[in-house]
Amino acid sequence: MKERAAETVVASLQWFIFLLANSIVLPIVIGQVYHLTVDQIAELLQRTFLVVGISSLLSGWIGHRLPIADGPAGIWLGIFVLMGEMAVSGHLHPFQVLQLLEGGMFVAGGVLLVIGAAGLMNDMLRLFTPLVTGVYLMLLSLQLSGVFLRGMIGVGDSAGEIKAGHVIVSFAVFIIVFIFTVWGRGFFKSYAVLIGILVGWLTYILLNGFEQKLLTVSSVVSFPKFFAWGWPKLDAGMAVSAVLVAFVLISNIIASIAAMQQVVGQKEEKGRLNQAGIISGVNNLLSALFSSVGVVPLSIAAGFVRMTGQSRMKPYIIGCVLLIVSSFLPAVYQALSLLPGPIAYAAMLVTFTQMLGIGLNTILKSSLDERRLTIVGMSLSLGTAIMFLPQSVFQGLPAIVQYVASNGIMIGMLLALLLEHIWRPERKKVSRLD
Repeated sequence: MKERAAETVVASLQWFIFLLANSIVLPIVIGQVYHLTVDQIAELLQRTFLVVGISSLLSGWIGHRLPIADGPAGIWLGIFVLMGEMAVSGHLHPFQVLQLLEGGMFVAGGVLLVIGAAGLMNDMLRLFTPLVTGVYLMLLSLQLSGVFLRGMIGVGDSAGEIKAGHVIVSFAVFIIVFIFTVWGRGFFKSYAVLIGILVGWLTYILLNGFEQKLLTVSSVVSFPKFFAWGWPKLDAGMAVSAVLVAFVLISNIIASIAAMQQVVGQKEEKGRLNQAGIISGVNNLLSALFSSVGVVPLSIAAGFVRMTGQSRMKPYIIGCVLLIVSSFLPAVYQALSLLPGPIAYAAMLVTFTQMLGIGLNTILKSSLDERRLTIVGMSLSLGTAIMFLPQSVFQGLPAIVQYVASNGIMIGMLLALLLEHIWRPERKKVSRLD
């Protein structure tokens, strides 16, 4: 009994670290793009912790009912960054753009809520075939793996120079987590991510010292603000983009659930997708309400569960509650915000290798004939190529087109979706013997 309780405590802590690691990076990036102050970034982290904790709890409890953590969506990050650059070139105040993004998250949340409540998620499942979801998972893994690698070597800062201390520690963490994941046994295999982060954080401090100072804590408890960026606004470009984002999020929801069911060995339950759609809609509304980045079930969670073997719901729920509680404690979330980015990047990159494999495995559920090979090749090639283009290429295009055309994941997934349903497979001819 004591061993079981101890295992639950450690597993809950690992889920908490996983949720935390997937919540820290994107708010800091957004803060840099929009030139937020240190206090504003800390408050954004606080609101993100709260939204991620609540959304993950709701999803696991009454949504898809699987240990799939929510986190800031990569698709939303792309739009946040693009609009931030547009704001700078157009000399707009950052909060004007952020208010438009709040409006966009309300629209996307409403679309997801309506589709889920109307019971249309299963119809979406017919659209997002294994080929489409597999392409999406692979594109997401390819794009974010590049982001994570840059974070590991420390070129995400303003100087853009590789820092030896960052590189040594982050690659050491990557190797530790990889070794424990592949060849570790028992405790070391199950808690590879937690061990890697803790060892890496301690080593990072010893080699690099404390590079940041804690902000002054004025109170023991602090409540996140509603509409911290101001009241939501909306224009035609953001409304159209938000609807498209909603469909990308649907693909993400389906891919995440399918990947986790593959890992835990569960079959699809009737109504689970619709419940997941409703809760995801509510969670995006929460993201707008608390002025944070829109959330989505993380496909990477399947790789995390496969890697650690931790599929029980109790530790997952406790980890969500811990993150919610930490969002009300300034001393806690400010201290946690000091987790070095290279350490989090390194530990998560190992998990992304699992997700890339899951995406490939999803595509291979059916044999790769010439048609399917062409669709996969075109979608991956075009989507990946767009990722390498600088944002300046799209500046002359209308705002609506910019939002879509500059996003490699969205373009690749939409191309796979169109080709999959427009280019129908040829019927096999059956020879008859007279």
